[in-house]
Amino acid sequence: MAKANRIPLSDAAVRAAVPLEKIRKLYDSLGLLVEVHPSGGKYWRVKYRFAGREKRLALGVFPDVNVRDARKLRDEARQLLAAGIDPGEVRKEERIARRQEEERRDAAMRFMLDSDGALSFRLGKRCLNLTAAETVELRVFLDATRAVTPKG
Repeated sequence: MAKANRIPLSDAAVRAAVPLEKIRKLYDSLGLLVEVHPSGGKYWRVKYRFAGREKRLALGVFPDVNVRDARKLRDEARQLLAAGIDPGEVRKEERIARRQEEERRDAAMRFMLDSDGALSFRLGKRCLNLTAAETVELRVFLDATRAVTPKG
């Protein structure tokens, strides 16, 4: 089948695509395709070449991402390629920045005192929540131990 004879995809065509035993690829245009997996999932991808290597970029899952949105995402990736930037690397950098921001936000929320006096604090991924009464007991204990001098 010649590439010139391909008909652009529509939402109806993607919705009607039935899964086979192997991954089936339905091509749109300019590297955009949808993979129909045997489990029934339909995944948007864009194929491109960067630095002499063929690469693929995930764009989302059908029907969350429809044909019009997938084409917009493909065009954004092609603009990055035209500027000499690998869209896959941009996506990795965004993911790393998002993860670092979440870690920074989590570190800032290590200790939290509610308006009713309850204390919550995090140790790694674990979270300890004290009631207002337990918080008062902890404060009394810490005040009492503050006067104790360590041996040394």
